[in-house]
Amino acid sequence: MRRRDVITLIGGAAAWPLAARAQQAGTPFRIGFLPIGSPSNPYDRSLVEAFREGLLENGLVENRDLVLDLTRPRT
Repeated sequence: MRRRDVITLIGGAAAWPLAARAQQAGTPFRIGFLPIGSPSNPYDRSLVEAFREGLLENGLVENRDLVLDLTRPRT
């Protein structure tokens, strides 16, 4: 076996775990969102939708990259 073949074999084996680790899907981030207001109020609902649209514009897809927990305050 030539020296170049050995170096190529070692270099490829060293890079393989890094490439495999980069391909694994991680668990999505969880964001707790506490909207203040009434769920029946159209303005308050529009704030939540604007937040979701902002996440999407930045390349974050709900239930793939992150989980959005909408928690309503108890009254």
